[in-house]
Amino acid sequence: MRIGELARRSKVSTRALRYYEEQGILRSERTPSGQRIYADSAVDRVRLIQHFYAAGLGSRTIATILPGAEPAARVPGRSLRRRALHAVTGARRSRRSRRRTAPPRR
Repeated sequence: MRIGELARRSKVSTRALRYYEEQGILRSERTPSGQRIYADSAVDRVRLIQHFYAAGLGSRTIATILPGAEPAARVPGRSLRRRALHAVTGARRSRRSRRRTAPPRR
């Protein structure tokens, strides 16, 4: 699907989709004329990215946790919101553990 259709189906702007691609958290193929083409699974991925942003995560954090939460790695029976929440709480736990083990700053 093209960028406009993905934007409409996922309810985000085309500008946001381009930003996600620039940050490496969304991928597209290019036609010979340079137009972006996205897989149908991109709709779920964009919704998941939106949940992460709504939870207060930045694009760098999303980029580190997203590969494990891709639609292909879905756990049967879990909703998109639950997967996002699970990934967010896992990211927060890892940040806390890094704070405990990091040497004090001077």
